[in-house]
Amino acid sequence: MLMITIALDVLGGDNAPASNIDGALMALKKSPEVAVKLFGPQAMIEEELKKRGESSSERLMIVDAPEFISQEEHPVAAISEKKESSMVKGLMAVRSGEADAFVSAGSSGAVLAGGQLKVGRIKGALRTPLATPIPTSNGVSLLLDCGANVDARPEWICQFARMGQLYAKKLLGVNEPSIKLVNIGSEAEKGNALIKATKPMIEKLEGLNYQGYIETREIPEGKADVIVTDAWTGNAILKLYEGTALTLIKMIKTAITSDTKSKIGALLIKDSLKGTLKLFDTSKYGGAPLLGLRGLVVKCHGNSKAPEIAAGILQCMDFVKAGINEELSEALQKDNELIKALKEEQEKG
Repeated sequence: MLMITIALDVLGGDNAPASNIDGALMALKKSPEVAVKLFGPQAMIEEELKKRGESSSERLMIVDAPEFISQEEHPVAAISEKKESSMVKGLMAVRSGEADAFVSAGSSGAVLAGGQLKVGRIKGALRTPLATPIPTSNGVSLLLDCGANVDARPEWICQFARMGQLYAKKLLGVNEPSIKLVNIGSEAEKGNALIKATKPMIEKLEGLNYQGYIETREIPEGKADVIVTDAWTGNAILKLYEGTALTLIKMIKTAITSDTKSKIGALLIKDSLKGTLKLFDTSKYGGAPLLGLRGLVVKCHGNSKAPEIAAGILQCMDFVKAGINEELSEALQKDNELIKALKEEQEKG
């Protein structure tokens, strides 16, 4: 049996180290094909495992990494200086081939910087976007970029579309994913300079099921399988999406427990309501992969608990099995040639 090894940043996240270690143990129980390397202070990890009646093994290894990168530190400086940190050592394990993927709920900036600096991009990738699966009334859509490239260029967004297409095919099971570009309207003349420059490029990419613009209000309806935008817009969409969902759930809970009549009604719809709300539970998706790197890096939410960490680990296993990078690199290089020719035409015109 082929064993897939995941490097886990034990110190990353609001609930570290407990939830990270619990998540690793949960993932090991769910799949016999995964092994986890725990990166963090060895004595601390051994003590945490002992509390759970566990110890290191062939599938659960400990790598001593005494340093920690906090949210307050400058990402690039921390990645460069803290070579003994759980994050840097985990990323370097991916670069060297000692691990197939890296998972962290730690500093977003450090994960993004570390992915670029320590793991490196595949041939043809101009930038690496964060891709987040988001629940909709029509299943799941993939939103990218969600935080990695705030000041984007048209050719980068075109690449995000290609990356999203391949991810949706290989990991979300969508045969011919529809792709749309976020805009403030559906009319051709709408949009800022970035949108207007991206449109003629993305329309001409071969084999891409591009279907025009999508407005943010259409995203929860699942009007596209892959949604592409710059990281500033994508992150704003994601945060508003999460905040609105949490607020609605709180309001529903308050309403159905407000009086005796409401409580009786709540009992009658309890099972149906649970099923509906479960569709919008993002924890099952684990985290956001940083696409376009030579190895896989997944950023879990900062407040991830054990189920999210486990899902992030298992998500990596599916990604590695799919062998996306080789196919993606070839497609991106081909697209780059076409985009270069289109840019030259635009400049002449």
